[in-house]
Amino acid sequence: MITPEHILYILGGYISGSVLYSYLLPKYIKKIDITKESNDGNPGAANAFIHGGVGLGICALILELLKGYIPVHLALMALDPEEWGFGLIMAAPVLGHAFPFWNPRMGGKSIAVSFGVLLGLIPDWQPVLLLAFLYLLFSLIIVIRPHFFRSVVTFLLFLGGMFWKRAARGTLVGSGILSCVVIWKHLVRYRNERLEICFPLLQKKREK
Repeated sequence: MITPEHILYILGGYISGSVLYSYLLPKYIKKIDITKESNDGNPGAANAFIHGGVGLGICALILELLKGYIPVHLALMALDPEEWGFGLIMAAPVLGHAFPFWNPRMGGKSIAVSFGVLLGLIPDWQPVLLLAFLYLLFSLIIVIRPHFFRSVVTFLLFLGGMFWKRAARGTLVGSGILSCVVIWKHLVRYRNERLEICFPLLQKKREK
């Protein structure tokens, strides 16, 4: 059941997510359009770091996390995450970032805001730690390249893990929607890159 309170948090989360800090900060502080400067045209935190510098990138990342964290954490204090409508609240900031109301085609891949949404579930640490673990696993140990494949595999396994741990109904719905959005936004930017998998730790042992 979706109540007027659910709708309020959904709208607030969507509007919060629609503010593309990683695009706006470089544009208005350094006069840089990261969607034109970058190879993938993504208005995300990674491109804010690359083209705006470390300081500006850190600020952008924090704001991208907060715009997902704040609406979800506020909702968590008032609503039951077992209700499936809570999943729409989780999805709202991610959908806002991916399809901002002021320009639906402008949206980004939604990775940072997804982490922010999962941080909003604290004191339930498991979802955000699972996603962070998978990203680190496929970035440092079983290295999947390029980023397109790494993100798709990560979010598919993340969603599988949420099913396996039998997360609260609303949390599971939200995790499913945000995973689908992230994967879709990566698919539409796919440029026929080739999959590469390597094991740098094993390679270092062999070299020794």
